[in-house]
Amino acid sequence: MITKVVKIDESNISREAVQEAGRILAGGGLVAFPTETVYGLGANGMDARAAAKIYEAKGRPSDNPLILHIARMEELEPLAAEIPEEARALASAFWPGPMTMILKKTAAVPYETTGGLETVAVRMPSHPVANGIISAAGVPIAAPSANKSGRPSPTKASHVIEDMDGKIDMIVDGGEVGIGLESTIIDVSEGIPTVLRPGYITMDMIRRITGRAELDKASMGQMAPGVHPKAPGMKYRHYAPKAELTIFRGRPETSAAAISAALKKAASEGKKAGVICTEESIGFYEAPVKKCVGSRRDPETIAHNLYDVLRAFDEERVDCIFSESFEDNSLSGAIMNRLIKASGHRIVECQE
Repeated sequence: MITKVVKIDESNISREAVQEAGRILAGGGLVAFPTETVYGLGANGMDARAAAKIYEAKGRPSDNPLILHIARMEELEPLAAEIPEEARALASAFWPGPMTMILKKTAAVPYETTGGLETVAVRMPSHPVANGIISAAGVPIAAPSANKSGRPSPTKASHVIEDMDGKIDMIVDGGEVGIGLESTIIDVSEGIPTVLRPGYITMDMIRRITGRAELDKASMGQMAPGVHPKAPGMKYRHYAPKAELTIFRGRPETSAAAISAALKKAASEGKKAGVICTEESIGFYEAPVKKCVGSRRDPETIAHNLYDVLRAFDEERVDCIFSESFEDNSLSGAIMNRLIKASGHRIVECQE
């Protein structure tokens, strides 16, 4: 298969390109396209065979559910058997935008899309290209991140080409995405709204709308054996570079000292090591490879750059990566969720 790549300008969207992408999706094909979070790999979410193509292209475990993307609120009704008032309030506040809700599914949604679950994940993206393509397809679009399963999610079309070229029908190149981390996932299918995957929509923002919310323990820890994940990113190692990644948790000065010691040890063992640091700390390290992920004064830069930095270490062919932790800002839940999953829960607690 030859994958067609079409560039599209967000400020002057090509109707022809959008309609072509919609036709491919409606016909059971695969199209990667930009959203405000990351690039998604789309297929007709109401077609079991099309959904199966996503799992094949990504090498994705079959019990890892997909998220259905819609363009208008009225498209939610045929998908959700129940829409609680808290779900309607969250949709009113954050849709279109980087929020996914877990709801009880209707019989119309195939189990191939939900990973065999009786619930369905739904979101309405705000990116005009994504919204236009979903509208053109005329069906809800299942669209996980457009990368090989387990790899860092793509924030540029070049990342998608690296992982998906020759496996899918079309890549819509809309430039670099805005947020850079996947949507917040909130389970509203039973009881208290529960965040299964932190994202740009924070716990404080959710509580301001619903008055209550909880964080699922598996978002920062490991799921118990045999548990079926209700949302993407919960069970398996995700977002991972090729090299072993270790997080050093502690105050920036304390973790910098521990990372510097780890760098010396790696060098003595003949290993090429990399460091994930910030504008404020980059001068602390003498390392073969240093990657600045952003500024602690502006956590959105860290979220935006994280996946690009993780992929950059693959190009540098490092043997190991040491990362500072980022637990001192409004997006710490989302950033640390991705880093912890990428590291396979490999964390060093730095002592004062």
